[in-house]
Amino acid sequence: MNDVVGRDDILFVTLDTLRFDVAAELAEQGRIPHIARHLPGGVWERRHAPGSFTFASHQAMFAGFLPTPAAPGPHPRLFAARFAGSETTAGRTYVFDTPDLVSGLADAGYRTVCVGGVGFFNRQGALGSVLPGMFQEAHWEPEFGVASPTSFEAQVARAERVVRDLPAERRLFLFVNVPSLHQPNWFHLPGATRGAGDSRATHAAALEYVDRHIGRLFAAASSRRRCFAIVCSDHGTAYGDDGYSGHRIGHEAVWTVPYAHFFLERDTEGAR
Repeated sequence: MNDVVGRDDILFVTLDTLRFDVAAELAEQGRIPHIARHLPGGVWERRHAPGSFTFASHQAMFAGFLPTPAAPGPHPRLFAARFAGSETTAGRTYVFDTPDLVSGLADAGYRTVCVGGVGFFNRQGALGSVLPGMFQEAHWEPEFGVASPTSFEAQVARAERVVRDLPAERRLFLFVNVPSLHQPNWFHLPGATRGAGDSRATHAAALEYVDRHIGRLFAAASSRRRCFAIVCSDHGTAYGDDGYSGHRIGHEAVWTVPYAHFFLERDTEGAR
């Protein structure tokens, strides 16, 4: 990461609330081709979330604690704040001297931009301003929120504008929190109704919706130079698993998340 930072643009996408099992099934079944083409080996990596709900998980990830590989460690991290005694800071870790990665990248010359989705990014109150307040530039509109059936399309359009307006020589750290998987998501499945509510099937349909539009985001992020991309979930959610519903609970469906990182090369077929 010490070679990446300062050379490449960086894209960080959180597919908010995406379950690992649903993500893995759709990749295996060929239902998310635009994402799967970039996954190493065509599969998601199974990881453990650093938090069981959006605010906690993003606070941890912005501090450098990305989802942890679901296997015995220690696991060296991509990014870490300088911290004496850290057992997961290695020679290839990018170490920053600020409280969070966002300000660390800003100090390294990056323009830091947030395109928010769920309520913790809506800047409509003190709590909803904490996470986007870390960035030099933050965007949120009702069209980006969880209640919008076209939220991700609107977010991608804004991200395209951000990239287009940025001077070519300026490095970019672009963060996008995708709300489409979060409840309510029933409207992504044809034939589903509000009365029937959300389900594992509507959750899967929401991921297919995201996949149909994510190629534009990848193309924008890699349009100026090579881009290092991180795509993962911040936590999962339960749909009646063992009697549980929702998240902010200690259940396997919540703690286990899909993760991938990869390069998007400029002007290659995979980035267009």
